[in-house]
Amino acid sequence: MSTPATPQHGFSTRALHAGQEPDPATGAVVTPIYQTSTYKQDGVGGLRTGLGTGYEYSRSGNPTRTALEIQLASLEQGHQAFAFASGLAAEDAILRALLKPGDHVVVPNDAYGGTYRLVKRVAEPWGVEHTPADLTSLDAVRAAIRSGTTRLVWVETPTNPLLSIGDIAALAELAHEVGALLVVDNTFATPYLQTPLTLGADLVVHSTTKYCGGHSDVVGGAVVVRAGDDGRGEDLAERIGFHQNAMGAVPGAFDSWLVQRGLKTLGVRMDRHCENAERIVEFLLGHPRVASVLYPGLPEHTNHAVAARQMSRFGGMISFRTRGVEDALQVCKSTELFTLAESLGGVESLIEHPGRMTHASVAGSLLEVPDDLVRLSVGIEDVADLIADLDSALA
Repeated sequence: MSTPATPQHGFSTRALHAGQEPDPATGAVVTPIYQTSTYKQDGVGGLRTGLGTGYEYSRSGNPTRTALEIQLASLEQGHQAFAFASGLAAEDAILRALLKPGDHVVVPNDAYGGTYRLVKRVAEPWGVEHTPADLTSLDAVRAAIRSGTTRLVWVETPTNPLLSIGDIAALAELAHEVGALLVVDNTFATPYLQTPLTLGADLVVHSTTKYCGGHSDVVGGAVVVRAGDDGRGEDLAERIGFHQNAMGAVPGAFDSWLVQRGLKTLGVRMDRHCENAERIVEFLLGHPRVASVLYPGLPEHTNHAVAARQMSRFGGMISFRTRGVEDALQVCKSTELFTLAESLGGVESLIEHPGRMTHASVAGSLLEVPDDLVRLSVGIEDVADLIADLDSALA
């Protein structure tokens, strides 16, 4: 498909134009929602083309989904993108497409609970082994790698919910030395703040439910594979694409359209998320009921220098520790503007207790999170109102 957006255009220009040509039939400037399951063929095996591919059945391809995938690939500066019905469906496709029984994966020791549950309770019984490692330490990752069997090094940066930072370029080099691939979950940073594929990663995975969609009204996921002249990106794309079609965990046309809409404003939203988060961090640092603040933008944060090098700003997610579990629970139930809810990355501010909510599945494991931890997804409201809400809850 031809598109007015090129890799040389800026982020928001690509977000608005990559994969988003006016509809050739009507001139509509917004991609239509192709709410169809099947397509008329021009003779047996004669598929009509549009948006760069032929269509026969919407599990295999849908023009609205194709537009989203072109948009995502452009923003992540990758070779090709694949949209899925959820972030975990995207992760599952990576594991099934690239691993086999007997293989080994290195995962973060503070990974998202759903990711760890997928690796531990789905992939492990299938025969894939894993080792949690502190991804802020190259020595720890090196020690976790098993020569000859480690196929993937899985990275979140920043991690969920402790906001740890991994050095993408250094981890990619380490993975490639042993013939492994580097997968980076870029959900927290988004391609607006960080592009792992340009730093050496092989695949990027997203829960597009979060910042990409941005309005808490859609569930989705994506995988983007790297570009390059060595043919590796094409091979990865072929394998991920096969599993996307064979397993069928694809988003519908309306969900694809909602994520497209969200991506168009990702840049301006992320600027506001970051600005608000920075102000709230300043407030929390001076509060007597806050024991510590976890935010990559703080100079004392582990690997702050790495974050400053590979991110343009430090994001809209904040975690902080209180003086005890009861304080954490009290704060979570006392806010009014911050809604007590799971998920993140929407325009509205959310608060949660990871230990009993999003990360309950890792309780009792090596990945258990502190019970005095509170996680904030900072929205785009007026920051003075958000600070007043937190001040009241902490009091």
